[in-house]
Amino acid sequence: MSTSSSRLTTVIFVLFCLFYITFLLLGALIVSTIEQPYEARLRDEMRVLRSQFVNASKSCLDDNALETFLMQVLDANKYGVSVLRNASVNTNWDFASSFFFTGTLVTTVGYGHTTPLSDSGKAFCIFFALVGIPFTLLVLSAIVQRLMIFITHRPIHFFQTRHGWPKRTASQVHFMILFLVILVCFFILPAVIFSAIEESWSFLDAFYFCFISLSTVGLGDYVPGEKYGQKLRAFYKISVTVYLLLGLIMLLLLLQTFQKTADLYGIPSLFQLPPCDDEDDDHERIIDTSDLQESEKENSVDKMVNKHLNSAAQPTYSSINR
Repeated sequence: MSTSSSRLTTVIFVLFCLFYITFLLLGALIVSTIEQPYEARLRDEMRVLRSQFVNASKSCLDDNALETFLMQVLDANKYGVSVLRNASVNTNWDFASSFFFTGTLVTTVGYGHTTPLSDSGKAFCIFFALVGIPFTLLVLSAIVQRLMIFITHRPIHFFQTRHGWPKRTASQVHFMILFLVILVCFFILPAVIFSAIEESWSFLDAFYFCFISLSTVGLGDYVPGEKYGQKLRAFYKISVTVYLLLGLIMLLLLLQTFQKTADLYGIPSLFQLPPCDDEDDDHERIIDTSDLQESEKENSVDKMVNKHLNSAAQPTYSSINR
């Protein structure tokens, strides 16, 4: 590949990544604009409902009124709106929270702690996911393809040339080192940080959150930044979103490296189906090669005959009358 072509590919890749970031930011802005008025209205309804419940409980509260109150509270909690006075301070649809929501949407993590309230918000989420999920896979694959050169291929080549190791040994050692680095940098250290920030999380809870998130399971039982009085909540939400994207990139890189190492040992051939002998017979030939071969033979014969006739028709020195 020439230098100019390589530079053009790099520029296109950078513009592609910038467009993806703009896509996420624009999605966060749109969903925040759509959902914030509905959330504010639902919070107002919960405040009125709380006041009515308190006033009714002073005199006499019947069973039907209590059941209606609980049903409305549970229904609001399903959309991330709590009737508790402390929990009602945090909004779920500011820009940072919306960016966190769009990030979990396109990466298919989807904690489910916050869901759209309006029909327009639900319709937008469908469109955004249809475009964003394949877009995210394309961006992550392109990033991993470039990282493989520096993080996988070059270290393996270094082990082979510097230490004289066989390719299998170099690949195996490299994979173990990469696995330990990712384990420490994207699971253990983040678990320590999360357990320090989230007071109700133990180290096991934080490690569990990291694993559930980066494996895109996203059960939603642990969500960062949801406690009352969270310091720097907006920055915290955006940082967690960046962590999720970087973590998914490194896990994809680890899986690609494992696949290449497994290919060297022939592991995929143990469970993959052998190639079918009749595979070529299942495909209909578009061009009949036998006819082409016959026409080529005829053309070659015609060329030989014409060449012979031309050589015979040319006068020689002995055929000239003296």
